[in-house]
Amino acid sequence: MNNKKPKSVFKEGAINSEFIGNSIYKHQTKTSIGAHNIFLGQVRADVIDGKTVSAIEYTAYEDMANSKFYEIRESAFEKFDLTCMHIYHSLGKVSTGEICLFVFVSSPRRKVVFEALEYIVEAIKADVPVFGKEIFEDETHQWKQNT
Repeated sequence: MNNKKPKSVFKEGAINSEFIGNSIYKHQTKTSIGAHNIFLGQVRADVIDGKTVSAIEYTAYEDMANSKFYEIRESAFEKFDLTCMHIYHSLGKVSTGEICLFVFVSSPRRKVVFEALEYIVEAIKADVPVFGKEIFEDETHQWKQNT
């Protein structure tokens, strides 16, 4: 791995549709791309012990998390024929129904983007130190358990 400093993937609060749409729009000039694939992680209104989740508050060890995101990115570029990749994750409070994770991959071929996206999202869930505190409608909270 080179000595390039990983850029931050974090955005404060929810990732809005305008940001997502603009990210897609910017790729229209890249004519070597034949396929895009997008993963949008959305906060669910889970019911846990009779209480409904109203939001998740995300925190992270940012330097460590950005390094892990960078490792995942570099690994994906080594494994798959990708033209580009973008990863964004929320920090702070994200309400149910809002987007907290946006992963966008592009390649000359469609099969590659499906395989790459699954690899990237699974690696993020397994390896990146991002933590979510589930906030319930009654204002109580608990740390989220990844499944």
